[in-house]
Amino acid sequence: LSISRALSVLQKQSKKKNMTSLLESISNSVSSGETFSKSLEAHPEVFSQLFVSMVRAGEESGKLSESLRTIGEQLEKSHLLTKKVKGAMIYPIVIMTIMLVIGIVLMVYMVPTLTETFKGLNIELPLPTRIIVAISDFLRLNFLLTLGFLLFIFFSIFFSLKTKRGKDFLDSLVLHLPIIGTMSREVNAARTARTLSSLISSGVPIVSALETTGDVLQNHYFKDVVDSATKKVELGELLSVSLNSESQNLYPVFLSEMLSVGEETGKMSEMLGNIADYYEAEIDQKTKDLSTIIEPFLMVLMGIAV
Repeated sequence: LSISRALSVLQKQSKKKNMTSLLESISNSVSSGETFSKSLEAHPEVFSQLFVSMVRAGEESGKLSESLRTIGEQLEKSHLLTKKVKGAMIYPIVIMTIMLVIGIVLMVYMVPTLTETFKGLNIELPLPTRIIVAISDFLRLNFLLTLGFLLFIFFSIFFSLKTKRGKDFLDSLVLHLPIIGTMSREVNAARTARTLSSLISSGVPIVSALETTGDVLQNHYFKDVVDSATKKVELGELLSVSLNSESQNLYPVFLSEMLSVGEETGKMSEMLGNIADYYEAEIDQKTKDLSTIIEPFLMVLMGIAV
């Protein structure tokens, strides 16, 4: 099928109004003589630079269908990778949130009833009990103030993390956390290898591929390493050498060593794909292990809270 016909089929299948109008806009652009990549580039909020670059390379090489298939696989694997990491984090966050909500409800509604019973006993209460009663009284008498303070703290953290300084702090924190730091390094290694492999196999020049890869990475430390390596590659240095010298222990040594082998054998794209497969498998196993480790830790934490 021609691109305009294929877009028409997608448009008829789409059930979302926004998606239908998007496909109609792209279809009209293609029908008026614009290239497919340029038509996609007009919608940067939907199609990333990676997507557009690979489509453009596919058009130039005459292998557009192969490029689109590669993009599909790349996006699917990237989505699954993110989903696995987020899934491992969601469980403890949900448990902690439920514990906090139940704790507040108990303090506001249940403890005051027990306090009235204690008063009738006319005895001196133990220190832990007096502390709980004091917290309960404070929450009950200043509930709106406490709620406002908690919301203020939440939104302050939320908006501060949107700033450059906040993002830099979060990126640094993630890298220095036990277990999470190692996983973050492997996630970025997998994403770098997968993106480069997809771009190079689609015929994108190495420098352009590195620039696009830098845009895909979310942690600014890894982005800076790739940007510095890009400049060195432009000057004629091997990617494996430049990435290793700039990595500052961010990228695993295994990545640059395997890259070196790929450069020597002329199979860089294939080697990058193997690296991505390896780290994605590592992350998959570690997310499962993390869930197993977190469960008993949360049980102990809940026991202490009770």
